[in-house]
Amino acid sequence: MGSRIRKGIWILIGGILALSGCRSLPLREWIFVTPTPAPGGAVVAPAGPPPTPLPIPPGLDEEEQRLIAIYQKVLPSVVNIDVEVEGVEASSFGSGSGFIYDIQGHIITNNHVVEAAQEIWVTFYDGTVARARVVGRDVFSDLAVIRVDAPAELLRPAELGDSDTLRVGQKVVAIGNPFGLRGTMTLGVISALGRALETSTRFQIPDVIQTDAAINPGNSGGPLVDLQGQVIGVNSAIRTDSSATGIPANIGIGFAIPVNTVKRVIPQLIQNGQVRYPYLGITSTGNISLAELRARGYDVPATHGVLIQEVVPDGPAAQAGLQGGTREVQVRGAPILLGGDIITAIDGHPVSSLDELVSYLVNHTEVGQTVTLTILRDGQERQVQVTLGERPSP
Repeated sequence: MGSRIRKGIWILIGGILALSGCRSLPLREWIFVTPTPAPGGAVVAPAGPPPTPLPIPPGLDEEEQRLIAIYQKVLPSVVNIDVEVEGVEASSFGSGSGFIYDIQGHIITNNHVVEAAQEIWVTFYDGTVARARVVGRDVFSDLAVIRVDAPAELLRPAELGDSDTLRVGQKVVAIGNPFGLRGTMTLGVISALGRALETSTRFQIPDVIQTDAAINPGNSGGPLVDLQGQVIGVNSAIRTDSSATGIPANIGIGFAIPVNTVKRVIPQLIQNGQVRYPYLGITSTGNISLAELRARGYDVPATHGVLIQEVVPDGPAAQAGLQGGTREVQVRGAPILLGGDIITAIDGHPVSSLDELVSYLVNHTEVGQTVTLTILRDGQERQVQVTLGERPSP
């Protein structure tokens, strides 16, 4: 089968973290080789039977043997995703990764990999190339589903794990296509859990996994797996530092969308093409905690909870009578409004930060559901019932 050299440009977006291919920082150029799709054809290479796993050489230690076995198990489920806009490689999203979800041909990847796509080509582990179409995208979780028509023997779904059982320090493996280098495997650990990941909207993705497994542009949408070869996350973003050389570099901080979010979002995308999120309609102090405000000498009645800054007009919180702040102060150069209600629990579940509140709303509530918020107002505890709305479109 013929091949072609395709050239693309990664646009690396600065900020707290950048998402672009596994989002990074300034402009960078890369080259990779892929099979040439036949004009008008869906699949351009015959698919043979799955390859027999290579024997594991003698003399390797137990961990090496396990890592080889993981690679051989997971690789047939991982695909390269090649995105075109107006007939050329998409400059801002470029090549990415994905993994097979089911035998119907559904493939999971990141929303930011395919959101600008006019054409999508998927390359399987054996070199087979198939045209794909978008089934559904969700900007709020940075997840998407695409679908291919491919021979059944190529559709080897990845095994999904349980991200609620993860612990910091656990070893993990990333498999994907960094810079178009197909079938790349990297090893690391879970560095932190429960991170909140910025998106292109004003809403964050909760419960994100942080890892030091090397993740680079092109890894986006590929699986993060545990040592049983089960997918526990979808690689989505990296934090980069180009201060020394001017060239973006992975500094050991990568982020993956937890697989339990995948289990919640993907069936909705397959069925409806979109996902509905519950909406409270407040803004808060972000990463400035009540404990920090108290330590700085401000009169706040609690050290844990969510201090409401503003209540969105006519939103669910406003209709329930919740109140925002009235007195502005400067903390770390940012304006903070004091005097608003402080949310300390939702349906009896204590929340100590906005991240915890968002996590509970996303994972345990639905649009139209009525929840009971425990709040502090003027130092007095109250119970307020709020009927959740639907998160507005970005």
